[in-house]
Amino acid sequence: MEATAHARYVRISPRKVDQILMLVRGKSVAHALATLRLVAKGARPLVEKTLLSAMANTGKSQDVAAWYIARAWVGAGPVMKRMRAHAMGRGATIRHRTTHMTIVLTDQKTKEKR
Repeated sequence: MEATAHARYVRISPRKVDQILMLVRGKSVAHALATLRLVAKGARPLVEKTLLSAMANTGKSQDVAAWYIARAWVGAGPVMKRMRAHAMGRGATIRHRTTHMTIVLTDQKTKEKR
């Protein structure tokens, strides 16, 4: 059985979120939550919240040791473009990036192919 959770239009760069997802891919949910508590990055609460949402979506048992992160990926969302004053009367573009994140849990330990 699989359970999925999505976090869409999150106001953080996909690259920053992917650094955190690399730490938890393929691990059990219990091990992933313990790892996330030690990470001091700004994307950590977002990944943890999405992981707990996926765990709530399982619906069956709340035994975190029985569930594994089968797949976890991040993609780029829409970019919000803003202007800022720059030298000699010009404008500089500021890009506020957004993120779409997906975490899929499974109750069977599978070997991830990379």
